[in-house]
Amino acid sequence: MPKEGTPFPFPQPYSEANIVLGEWWNSDIETMVNQANKLGLPPPTSDAHTINGKPGPLFPCSEKHTFAMEVESGNTYLLRIVNAALNDELFFAIAGHNMTVVEIDAVYTKPFTTQALLIAPGQTTNVLIKADRSPSRYFMAARPFMDAPIPVDNKTVTAILQYKGIPNTILPTLPQLPAPNDTNFALSYNGKLKSLNTLQFPANVPLQVDRHLFYTISLGQNPCPSCQNGTQLTASLNNITFVVPKVGLLQAHYSNMNGVFRTDFPDRPFAPFNYTGAPLTADLGTSLGTRLSKLAFNSTIELVLQDTNLLTVESHPFHLHERNTAGVPTGGWTAIRFRADNPGVWFMHCHLELHTMWGPKMAFVVENGKSPEESVLPPPEDLPPC
Repeated sequence: MPKEGTPFPFPQPYSEANIVLGEWWNSDIETMVNQANKLGLPPPTSDAHTINGKPGPLFPCSEKHTFAMEVESGNTYLLRIVNAALNDELFFAIAGHNMTVVEIDAVYTKPFTTQALLIAPGQTTNVLIKADRSPSRYFMAARPFMDAPIPVDNKTVTAILQYKGIPNTILPTLPQLPAPNDTNFALSYNGKLKSLNTLQFPANVPLQVDRHLFYTISLGQNPCPSCQNGTQLTASLNNITFVVPKVGLLQAHYSNMNGVFRTDFPDRPFAPFNYTGAPLTADLGTSLGTRLSKLAFNSTIELVLQDTNLLTVESHPFHLHERNTAGVPTGGWTAIRFRADNPGVWFMHCHLELHTMWGPKMAFVVENGKSPEESVLPPPEDLPPC
């Protein structure tokens, strides 16, 4: 939200509403994950998706468990939508209504109108909708996007946009969501995402780059004698599977602890290869380690994230803490630039919970600047021990 007293860079909406997209399992998910890890396999997909915690009437016995939002004809509403699902990028649409995208991950965008959204796990999207259709009841709906041969929970979750005064006996109409594997829509939609880049809300993309990084994102398999097939699924960046330390990275950095992590994460793969050619099914082992990359304070970084076809290609929403979530398309790449102007330790990981568990993550250590204001703050006195 803008600072108090600062207007939106778009017409003031009549009202706002939060839309939280989630996932549901009928069994305890932590138990299923632990069982799958022991077998070296992925856990089961979710049993349902939810909108504001409710699966909607398309699921058995769920008529009472449907979120409904009431609107008044002629008014414009701001929907703050977040994908809180663990493992699925989701399409979202509202029957009969266009949406105007105005903000992604707390960054204002050049407004554009669309009939559907694509939202990655952990990502937020703010849209304007106008209640300008014939007063009735309209379904909001979401379902996964997956354009790789990976199983997902492909059921559709629904909620209701209901015009004031319309009785609940009116049957809502469904929106036309993109096909689950609609790569063209995904690429077209992401291509429309551009910073607002005005004097009041500048983009601030570094034009000069001090250091170039190239990270490959890969699935893999490591030996596991106790697992079902003798191997365990894993994932990596530059063929390094991250090992979570027993001590917090920031604590270890601030206290100069030895042996917690190394700062030799490679700037590029050890050996280049055809990243997205025929699926590679041999030599799928990865190295294990808690390896970080050290960045000079205030240096400018360009990072290219490249998907690979080890086992299979797949899209990956990557989140650099203190920054935004950037989607890496299936078999494609994404380039981001940033200035390392906040000293400390900043984690970066695939936002698919399943992948993060397998290890495609690392962290940047941003060195202190020259003054106390450019240095890591000490921990609070009441910081609880781990």
